[in-house]
Amino acid sequence: LLVLSYPLLFPTGSSTAQTVTQTQPDTSVRETETVTLHCKFDTSDTHYYLFWYKQPPGGEMSFIIRQEFYNQENATEDRFSVNFQKAKKSFGLRISDSRLEDAATYFCAFTGGTVT
Repeated sequence: LLVLSYPLLFPTGSSTAQTVTQTQPDTSVRETETVTLHCKFDTSDTHYYLFWYKQPPGGEMSFIIRQEFYNQENATEDRFSVNFQKAKKSFGLRISDSRLEDAATYFCAFTGGTVT
């Protein structure tokens, strides 16, 4: 049984008003199951990037995946994929075939402007 938790993370990197909100409670999921984590964002930026990070218990935070505002296709990386709905300002993370190492705190983040 994996436990995934979700804090509230406020974005940095732009002077415009923006927020990132995660309201989903801690979630338990069995190995091999698929789970989707939810994140909402609000911004007045026209150019922005969205990110998911994970931090295992007692471990360091690591980058998982990035979505560009202009990309119509959802980003995918190994077992991780996003559900980016620009109009709804929603940015979910889908984890397929869950594994023990997926037990962590997950952060969604936002930055406006150019990312290299």
